[in-house]
Amino acid sequence: MTAEPVVRLVPLGGLGEIGLNMMVVEAGDDVIAVDCGLMFPDDEMPGIDHVIPDFSYALAKREGFRAVILTHGHEDHTGALSYLLRQADLPVYGTPLTLAFVAERLREHGLLERARLRSFTPRDRFEIGPFRIEPIRVTHSIADGIGLAIETAAGVIVHTGDFRLDPRPIDGQTPDYGRFTELGDRGVLALCSDSTNVDRPGHTPSESEVGPALAPRFAAARGRIIVATFASHIHRLQQVLDLAARFGRRAALLGMSMEKNVRIASELGYLQVPEGVLMPLEDLAGLPPARQVILSTGSQGEPNSALALMAAREHKYVQIERGDLVIISARMIPGHERTVGRVVNALYRLGAEVLYEDNAFVHVSGHASQEDLKLMLNLTRPRYFVPVHGEYRHLLGHARLAASVGMPAERVFLIEDGQGVELTPTSARLIEGVPTGRVLVDGKGVGDIGEVVLRDRQLLAENGMIVVALAVDKTGTVRSGPELASRGVVYVKESAALLAELKATVNQALAERDATAPGDLERLGALVKTAVRRFIHQRFQRKPIVLPLILEVPEDS
Repeated sequence: MTAEPVVRLVPLGGLGEIGLNMMVVEAGDDVIAVDCGLMFPDDEMPGIDHVIPDFSYALAKREGFRAVILTHGHEDHTGALSYLLRQADLPVYGTPLTLAFVAERLREHGLLERARLRSFTPRDRFEIGPFRIEPIRVTHSIADGIGLAIETAAGVIVHTGDFRLDPRPIDGQTPDYGRFTELGDRGVLALCSDSTNVDRPGHTPSESEVGPALAPRFAAARGRIIVATFASHIHRLQQVLDLAARFGRRAALLGMSMEKNVRIASELGYLQVPEGVLMPLEDLAGLPPARQVILSTGSQGEPNSALALMAAREHKYVQIERGDLVIISARMIPGHERTVGRVVNALYRLGAEVLYEDNAFVHVSGHASQEDLKLMLNLTRPRYFVPVHGEYRHLLGHARLAASVGMPAERVFLIEDGQGVELTPTSARLIEGVPTGRVLVDGKGVGDIGEVVLRDRQLLAENGMIVVALAVDKTGTVRSGPELASRGVVYVKESAALLAELKATVNQALAERDATAPGDLERLGALVKTAVRRFIHQRFQRKPIVLPLILEVPEDS
């Protein structure tokens, strides 16, 4: 009896969190990856720049690892490429705008010259090993997004990427409903579909509704208008620039990523800048406020972003004035609510009027809502369904939504990172135990920061540190010290009496130590640590990190 052909779907990231998106598709020894994204750190990752997937599973199959295929240009789908390409020489496929954004990032990492970037457009079909790939046009909050039809010997896998079904996109490039329908008619083995907005009922509004909603705000504004949005949201930028031209205003760009993305999108024809609207920021400042529009980064309240610096009155070129209108035209990424809230409060204190998602219609999501997700299921009519992209609650909600349109429960695979699904034309089973994880990037260090270091950083942030330095000879006699330094526990200049008391406590502990091992530095360190921690805990109910620094010196020094 001939065995059925097999295809495996293995998520290395993006199933169980927002971001970090990477899905491995395997057929025999051949492997491709859909996307290779990063995740931005949360409050429990102090000092971390960003998080990337653990590539070890894919790299273990290095001989058969054929390519990475990108669905769109957002960093949560492309930002880890520079780390993967350091370890594996792989071709990277994507649409022109996606690859242009990727090229900029690879240039920053010194990888562009040897990178193999291969461009395609929707409905271009190409082969990678045993896989036949077809990109399919979708709409999202970045131009040039695609889904994928991946034809294998076992059947067709449809991966939506991040998508919404926008019937009236700004560039007129509507989702390819017809191709999804044709694939459904032919037979789709499995659908992997974006789950991010599964908790939102109805249909996601069209991007083309944002411009008309902002127009009255532009018409009524008597001062300067500052619009903060994602630098990659080319269609949002297009609408703001068009409004500036319509209402006789000039516009300037604020933020390196904003300047870079506008340049790239303009050069490739994805952004049509109205003639005479854009000008340098320093020239814009010479115009009356009623003629100024500033397009800024910082919609998530990032501490060093242009908007946050303006809110703190620390920006080199732009100071918020009473009468300014600030429009935060973006959705708050989960976990950024407090940082955005602080920026909004600071802007109000400076006298600006602030419009954001909670108090005005200034943004539409780039992700499909419930009725759009149902439509994708009904168009493709897959034999098996795998919710992707989102936290567990999103994946579970999407699984339940699939059940509501008639998808049998046994054909829905609710999996997270490190689990996989093995599919044949007639069967499916769960794969467990795939090595996955989150690799932390801190500066130039990749993966050298683990849970222990993170915990130490959290303890330092929560409880502070006390350093105790002393010099002893071989007999254990204290030759100098103890000297105390406090960081994050008490302010040294205002706590002289307390530190003197703490020093006396250390000296008493040293005087009462075990005489049988007077010069044992390790034991001395433990003794000092215990004495200091006990004193601080009894006095303040705190548990700082205590770092003894004990130096052995000659007896006659």
